[in-house]
Amino acid sequence: MPEKVKLETEFITLGQFLKLADVIQTGGMAKWFLSEHEIFINGEQDQRRGRKLRAGDKVRIVGFGEFVITD
Repeated sequence: MPEKVKLETEFITLGQFLKLADVIQTGGMAKWFLSEHEIFINGEQDQRRGRKLRAGDKVRIVGFGEFVITD
């Protein structure tokens, strides 16, 4: 079952999401993490740190799990 991540704003970037979901410890790790791991958003692979995620989006990080953005 996917882990739920609650948003306090309209959207969050993929880089910010990784920190919020406790996948990385600091925002500075996002660029490296995205270059080393496969990430799928709503079934499509995407490595863009600035990709905007909104409520309802599903994020799957190979080796880390699945997440659902909620509001």
